[in-house]
Amino acid sequence: MGIQNLFAAGGVVMWPLLAFSVLGVALIIERISFWVRINKRQNRVVRDVLNLYRLDNVVGAMDKLQKNADLPLARIFLAALELEEPNPEEFRLALESESQAEIPVLKRFQNIFETIISLAPLLGLLGTVLGLIASFASLNLGDVGGSKTTNVTSGISEALVSTASGLIVAIFILMFANTFRGLYQRQIALIQEYGGQLELLYRRRYERGEKTYASTR
Repeated sequence: MGIQNLFAAGGVVMWPLLAFSVLGVALIIERISFWVRINKRQNRVVRDVLNLYRLDNVVGAMDKLQKNADLPLARIFLAALELEEPNPEEFRLALESESQAEIPVLKRFQNIFETIISLAPLLGLLGTVLGLIASFASLNLGDVGGSKTTNVTSGISEALVSTASGLIVAIFILMFANTFRGLYQRQIALIQEYGGQLELLYRRRYERGEKTYASTR
């Protein structure tokens, strides 16, 4: 069955299903590019920043973060490190606030994916119902067993095309949406882990500064 015949068999709902398919593929490509960039660079950059900060090379750590400000963890670290002499509580609040601000970036398009996954099968089912209505409407009771019955049977099989198309779209999008959801959850765990390490390093640095100040008085 060619594309034209497929659309003719599926009916009018094939057009919104096509739109969902094109939109879904475009958003999937964007999310793949986003996650590949993060997974390729972020862990290395954050480890380098933590090592520099551990060696009291704050300037070097800030410089590296600013050069990689397109990464979520880099922006989170910068939000805290750019504060002027914060106490540990203020430092922690800055990390947590910026982490919350990054969540929409990490979950971007998730609602659209969920909408497509929910609506695509329903549209497919609607197309099948409309096709069945049209098929049975063309059947006269007096022609049962005649040529029109064959046409109805053929119409029913064609009407099921829209249901199959809707399921295919939903399954395809669902596969990638679940993958992106897993990457998001992993990223949240890394933010908590690396944010905790930076907070601990800052707290130790702050306490050393307090002790040095107290000993000079």
